[in-house]
Amino acid sequence: MESKILWSVNKMPKSDDKNLPIMGIGEIRKAREFHESFPEYKETPLTKLPEMAKHLGVKEVYVKDESYRFGLNAFKVLGGSFAMAKYIAAETGKDISELPYSVLTSDKLREEFGQATFFTATDGNHGRGVAWAANRLRQKSVVHMPKGTTTIRLKNIEKEGAKVDILELNYDDCVRLAAKEADETERGIMVQDTAWDGYEDIPSWIMQGYGTMAAEAAEQLEAAGTKRPTHIFVQAGVGSLAGAVVGYFSNLYKDNPPVFVIVEADVAACLYKGAKAGDGNLRKVDGDMLTIMAGLACGEPNTISWDILKNHVQVFVAVPDWVSATGMRMLAAPIKGDSPITSGESGAAPFGTLASAMSLDEYADLRKDIGLDDNSTVLLFSTEGDTDPERYKNIVWLGKEK
Repeated sequence: MESKILWSVNKMPKSDDKNLPIMGIGEIRKAREFHESFPEYKETPLTKLPEMAKHLGVKEVYVKDESYRFGLNAFKVLGGSFAMAKYIAAETGKDISELPYSVLTSDKLREEFGQATFFTATDGNHGRGVAWAANRLRQKSVVHMPKGTTTIRLKNIEKEGAKVDILELNYDDCVRLAAKEADETERGIMVQDTAWDGYEDIPSWIMQGYGTMAAEAAEQLEAAGTKRPTHIFVQAGVGSLAGAVVGYFSNLYKDNPPVFVIVEADVAACLYKGAKAGDGNLRKVDGDMLTIMAGLACGEPNTISWDILKNHVQVFVAVPDWVSATGMRMLAAPIKGDSPITSGESGAAPFGTLASAMSLDEYADLRKDIGLDDNSTVLLFSTEGDTDPERYKNIVWLGKEK
């Protein structure tokens, strides 16, 4: 029997919103200027799908396509690179504005800062971004990957010069191991996109790095003649990306924010469980969390993001694998006239959710709770391309969902 989409309308008590300034417009401008200093920097496309919008019964659909980011096929490098630069800036008594790419990679800075080892845990994209950035900055990196990770994702990280392995642990246990090893290593630094009590600076910087993607999308919407999206769908693992996107757009459209919808894999839906409980407290998920949406298979929320999300999100959605697979196929082969998008398993989950809510009668109440209709302008983020090409082909070409 096919698993169902589950959702919860946010009725949690609001907090004092102390973390929202982390994603302030000025902070994100600094992150974007840093990324623009990289020779590989180019805005990723914001693809408008007018025929798909007609088909689904909404006014407009825009998808930010991160498969073009720095040649790494995913958005995650934005966070890791900025956090590492902010750390080096703090250690050398500089402001981030003094450390563009050309300075960070210089012999002079290498002499001043020396070499550190950056530790992280990843299903693939974040670790690849950290390894890539460490390689460029002539630093060392160690990457632990959870069980179920495919070999190609390990190889992609290995190519960047990292020490990398796949362990018989789930994602959250890999995070704990990486943190322990960083503590025990001379000049070892943990670069993780989840926060916990006592570990908040680096996750905040990672979120600010992700803000570059959100800021680009806002400008691209404006250039396309759309002043403001009515709805923003964004996927969540630990919630760092979700908190970054929701935080940035809540600051940008302070007086008239869009409706924010968070999409998680149902086997790792810690944020949805927190929303369903309704008391505002964190909930955790443990176990293997087996899903094709490897990037979303995280069971312990980022504490910084959770505070932002519970104050600003309208609906939390937990989706089974078939929703992501549907999104991948529809984006790969859209209606004639629309441009195809190569969207990976975690990248396509929001679009699959939108498509299911608009086209399946059993989710009419979800559509109503989100407030979707023919006046809706929807912005989504396809956070990765075919980071595992074989799995992508199996799902999109052969109809397999495992």
